[in-house]
Amino acid sequence: MQQAPHPYVGMWVTEDGHVRHNLQPNGRYDEARGKRQSAYRGRYWVTGDHIDYVDDTGFTADGNFVDGVLHHGGMTLRRKDE
Repeated sequence: MQQAPHPYVGMWVTEDGHVRHNLQPNGRYDEARGKRQSAYRGRYWVTGDHIDYVDDTGFTADGNFVDGVLHHGGMTLRRKDE
């Protein structure tokens, strides 16, 4: 049985568009920074409104979703309309 994607799946971007998090339905993420596509890749999981990241090198980070905004590493990212 396949689970429905989490409601936070999708593209999240900073206001200036420099940082872009693509939260994929398979539990993987791909982060672009500036012109550097796939600057960071790894796994993520969401518990309630909290997100934990582990990139493919083992680095960990986390963030929180508050009122439709992702707060992560001192940045605020908003969902990008596709």
